[in-house]
Amino acid sequence: MADTQVRTPWIKSLGDMPSHLEYFRGSLYEMVDNVAKKYPDYVAFDFMGKPTTYRHMMDMINQCAKSLRTIGVREGDRVTIALPNCPQAIFMFYAVNRIGAIANMIHPLSSENEIEFYLNESKSITVITLDQFYHKIEAIRQNTSIVNVIIARIKDELAQPLKTGYMLTEGRKIAKIPADAPVIMWNEFIRLGNACFWNYTVKKEADDPAVILYSGGTTGTTKGILLTNYNFNALASQVIAVNPMFRPGDKMLAAMPVFHGFGLGVCIHTMLANGGRCLLVPRFTPKSYGKLVVKQKCNFIAGVPTLFEALLRLPSMENADLSSLKGVFSGGDSLSIELKKKMDKFLYDHKCAIQVREGYGTTETVTACCLTPPHIYKEGSIGLPFPDTYIKIVKPNTDEEVPYGEEGEILLAGPTVMREYIKHPEETANTLRKHADGLTWVYTGDLGTMDDEGFVYFKGRSKRMIITAGYNVYPAQLENIIDACELVQMSCVIGVKDDYRMQRVKAFVMVKPGVPKNDETKEAILAHCRKNIAKYAMPRELEFRDELPKTLVGKVAYRVLEEEEAKKAAEKAAEGQDTTEGQK
Repeated sequence: MADTQVRTPWIKSLGDMPSHLEYFRGSLYEMVDNVAKKYPDYVAFDFMGKPTTYRHMMDMINQCAKSLRTIGVREGDRVTIALPNCPQAIFMFYAVNRIGAIANMIHPLSSENEIEFYLNESKSITVITLDQFYHKIEAIRQNTSIVNVIIARIKDELAQPLKTGYMLTEGRKIAKIPADAPVIMWNEFIRLGNACFWNYTVKKEADDPAVILYSGGTTGTTKGILLTNYNFNALASQVIAVNPMFRPGDKMLAAMPVFHGFGLGVCIHTMLANGGRCLLVPRFTPKSYGKLVVKQKCNFIAGVPTLFEALLRLPSMENADLSSLKGVFSGGDSLSIELKKKMDKFLYDHKCAIQVREGYGTTETVTACCLTPPHIYKEGSIGLPFPDTYIKIVKPNTDEEVPYGEEGEILLAGPTVMREYIKHPEETANTLRKHADGLTWVYTGDLGTMDDEGFVYFKGRSKRMIITAGYNVYPAQLENIIDACELVQMSCVIGVKDDYRMQRVKAFVMVKPGVPKNDETKEAILAHCRKNIAKYAMPRELEFRDELPKTLVGKVAYRVLEEEEAKKAAEKAAEGQDTTEGQK
């Protein structure tokens, strides 16, 4: 029952809003289908300049669902989607949901070993990826339970002029797939649906599992997070509730990847479940991002702080008209007070009447569950919880709340909380805990405070983690991989401050006795890394050390290395300042 008494104070200037919402109780597919019937001729998404209406999108999703049934995918089966933000990813995602299967979302740039892990962890029987990544799947296929490999191509969804240009440039670089390769090409896959005439829809309930996303959790070990229809559908309602300026037809720049909670949950599902329009960006640079924002007159954009930092420096944005923007959201890492001030001034100077709004969340709650209000900003705050979402600050690893203003562990509860970590019951029990209030709380491992008006402040991470260009990287995982190299005795991985990525990955390595510390050894270690580590998590620097600093109990003292790097950076900055002063 909606609570008409408890109100969200910051929304007054935009109309009163209850703290409780009514949520759709069907499947992801059904929620989008309902909207498609309401706005059939609205554009659902644009891809490289080619628009697709809601009507056509649903036709393709339904045909794709028939094809999945034809090749033997059944209720409860796991289908891995290893695609960038492209039409085939959307068609497949909702088709998998329609037939009652579970979508296992992974990064297409993952290494071969990582892909093998994701396929086996999820017990996937079918995988779809792009032609340019076929060799990775083929290399590890025999080690998995995969029955069907579906190959999509970017060119299949391009308008004719772009298709020709693509094949003369990017398309030429892609190795041809052998004619006898045991795969199903996308166009052939779609035609297979013609053999299925009925019984391809499975009725699913709100609490049925729908999606697997991946995260390191609080331990830094990669785990599959099982999320339900209700988790995503609740998020779609919450995001619109805290953005009452949204109208059907509004454009969202979907540059955040589809295998990421924000990219899938906000940029795609929230938009499609509410009549919005997604501008799909398969691969972007700050330059192309800025160009799209201006050219497409976007209404909503989201990014990590590094992206906004880069936008500020783009010459092409100098005279940009950003008056179409209704929402600019920052997430994935802490937005510094100084960068927020710079970005807000940038928006104001470019005819935009809004400010950057910082959010916070975890993959265990799909994505964001806390957001700065549109018209109230408190310096350093990540805002207020979404409707029906609760946040409390406790003494770490307990259920004892701390007073307002005191630092503790951030706990989250609400309708977007995951079902479980697949195959990790002990860590699920440690992360999801039911309290005396009857709510199930997510122990985030993050540290923060709350003021007496309910505004939350992120203070840091109690877990060891590097955030580089918005991606979470877990040093312990990388150290395990580096240590497995036959040349390496021991390693330590840290994050080093980086003007572009916020942090870059640096590895300190002790090689085995007798192994030379030269460029050839360095390249051999990096080659080992490239085979086992995703591109975004690769060490950007590798430094040899005779010894690594140790703690009193004999563990590698990674904080000592962090302090050394911070001191070096400070000295370098000071030298630069001295040079500048001298020039003056």
